[in-house]
Amino acid sequence: MPVTEEQIRNALRTVRYPGFSRDIVSFGLIKGINIDDGEVKVQLALATNDPNVPATIKNDAEKALSGVNGIRNAKVLIDIHAPPGGAGAPVGAQRIRGIEHVIAVASGKGGVGKSTVAANIAIALQQSKARVGLCDCDIYGPSISLMFGTRERPTATDENKIIPIEQYNLKLMSMGFLLDDASPAILRGPMVTRYTQQFLRQVDWGELDFLVLDLPPGTGDIQLTIVQTVALSGAIIVTTPQEVALIDARKAATMFEKVNVPVLGLVENMSYFLSPSDKKRYDIFGSGGGEREAKRLRVPLLGQVPIDIATREAGDRGHPIVAEDAQSPAAQEFRKIATSIRKSLAPGAP
Repeated sequence: MPVTEEQIRNALRTVRYPGFSRDIVSFGLIKGINIDDGEVKVQLALATNDPNVPATIKNDAEKALSGVNGIRNAKVLIDIHAPPGGAGAPVGAQRIRGIEHVIAVASGKGGVGKSTVAANIAIALQQSKARVGLCDCDIYGPSISLMFGTRERPTATDENKIIPIEQYNLKLMSMGFLLDDASPAILRGPMVTRYTQQFLRQVDWGELDFLVLDLPPGTGDIQLTIVQTVALSGAIIVTTPQEVALIDARKAATMFEKVNVPVLGLVENMSYFLSPSDKKRYDIFGSGGGEREAKRLRVPLLGQVPIDIATREAGDRGHPIVAEDAQSPAAQEFRKIATSIRKSLAPGAP
């Protein structure tokens, strides 16, 4: 029987893009398939400056096609373009129109307080007179809507652009604004990727100095979609001092390193507990872990945020601690982190 285009695509789905877990079909690299009596030509398009990438893909793709019944000869042709300027993924990360800097806040594992860090850094940046947006990219477990205490629903413009929610002079977008509290987001991978792209490119963000992305934990599809399609100015890795969190923080940092996204620094959250009764410090999750890991990764330790009741209560009430109590130790540390980010990305800013 003659070979079909679907058989060819299925074979190419086994070919991974070098350095990533996703395949070349899901990346949309296939631009044409020609079948002529067992002679197959596949046209790919890549945006990369690394000559090893197309060579590897060509060899792997032709090898995968050679095992398909009905193919007598397979040739893979690759059209190579230079990637857009700026940091980003080898398949062509692009800037979001109107936004000067996009910053990813990431962690290798859940439970380290990444959303708390992202929310408070965003407010601290806004308090430094920057125009700031915050996008909750955790589609399955959104928390930004709760942390900012709003149940508003986004509306749309005549051009079908989503109008973000505004709180504390921040522009916000989250799946939490679209779902009821008890409603889960039951979505397969392609739909999750689509929602992520909509939140980034179909939201009317306007002109922003910073867009902070609260990524889900780990190094899965959402993270890869973002680093491969959005020109990130840098990433911030959130961890706790304990070794089990540091191991996963290492993996997150390595992911950004592989796609040439600079890691701006490490934030050690839940760094210590200061007893309100006697002001004695307790290192609940150990001490020095963040500092050691920052040195190992050769990145700055941006801050050590204490674990305290006020920060948790403020977040649960929908009033992040930087906005509610600017003098608290946690708020001061978040403002210090924001200052470091501005100096790193916009040294001439006020």
